[in-house]
Amino acid sequence: QVQLVESGGGLVQPGGSLRLSCAASGTIFSPSTMGWYRQAPGKQRELVATINSGGTTNYADSVKGRFTLSRDKNTVYLQMNSLNPDDTAVYYCYARWNGPYWGQGTQVTVSS
Repeated sequence: QVQLVESGGGLVQPGGSLRLSCAASGTIFSPSTMGWYRQAPGKQRELVATINSGGTTNYADSVKGRFTLSRDKNTVYLQMNSLNPDDTAVYYCYARWNGPYWGQGTQVTVSS
């Protein structure tokens, strides 16, 4: 059974950095796309960044220049720099094979 296991997240001060990781397991096939979405309280889940099997990335405008998504086979890494309180949310790992799969979510809180 396919699983997405997330790590990282936590509490950081404004201007700080965090790194999220997500590893896919339970299949020998690499997903066509992997990435991260986030959901803040009272808001809809939104795209943060995705990367396809060819290495092409797609970022939300709000994180461009601050976040970097990278991929090593079935693991993705989201380096988040210059964090601000608007980045506070639950971050969900995403992967697509024949359909979408989601991780359990990891909390990122940016606060002084």
